[in-house]
Amino acid sequence: MELGVVTFLTDYGIEALTLGRAVEERGLDALFLTEHTHIPTSRVSPWPGGAELPRRYSHTFDPFAALAAVAAVTERIALGTGVSLVAQHDPIVLAKTVATVDRISGGRFELGVGPGWNAEEAAHHGATARRTARMREHVLAMRALWTEDEAEFHGEFVDFAPSWSWPKPLRLPPVLLGGSGPTVLDRIVEYGDGWIPLRVPVDGLDAFGARVRELRSRAEDAGRPRPAVTIYGPAPGPDAVAAYAEAGVDRLLYELPDAVDAGDPGPDGRGTDAVLRALDGHAAAR
Repeated sequence: MELGVVTFLTDYGIEALTLGRAVEERGLDALFLTEHTHIPTSRVSPWPGGAELPRRYSHTFDPFAALAAVAAVTERIALGTGVSLVAQHDPIVLAKTVATVDRISGGRFELGVGPGWNAEEAAHHGATARRTARMREHVLAMRALWTEDEAEFHGEFVDFAPSWSWPKPLRLPPVLLGGSGPTVLDRIVEYGDGWIPLRVPVDGLDAFGARVRELRSRAEDAGRPRPAVTIYGPAPGPDAVAAYAEAGVDRLLYELPDAVDAGDPGPDGRGTDAVLRALDGHAAAR
């Protein structure tokens, strides 16, 4: 079982390079960053986590720029997005960004993707409807740009003639699909490399493990590689680690605290000490 962390990296919280070094120094396996391009003040879409949207959502760094910086001061850990809202990006531009980060990191980048919950945010990018369908085409178009010397794509939302685009990634970045709805396994089998569902509780692992087995059986039948399973926001503790492993999970990404908003800013005012204590606790779960 691999253990890593996921966080909202913000302009008021722990510094990116401090965090990246600390994750690697503690023997953890991965650092994933969230993404929101912006948060419309209209606040029409309800936040799935409750009534009041935490301020970290509107203060989040660009994950690709931040991960490129972290890549320069680390050597081993996987670096990824948890998750990128790819329907909100121009896929030609994002394909180059992902390939660049993968090159800088020495082939350590993983692209977690999801359609997103904030309809107003997506609408500002022109992705008003059918975000899941857009996500699919954007991923397929990017994969063409990553793998073909003269790539072209002709779809409903993405259309470009034969084109050159370099750099190519050092390895084909694994695409991890978020979500837990009834059709998510269909999407993974068709065009994903793994699954990154959100906060699967320990008491739900019997049903979840059955879905993992179904996913891998379907992928094998389709001639696809074995999909990896990463849990965003698992329950803590060694017993939970064993339970997730028994259910077929490959990696756990523990959520780091927003220590400043939690009232523990520490001596540097950025909550660094509290985040480092959290990292120590997660590393001890081994």
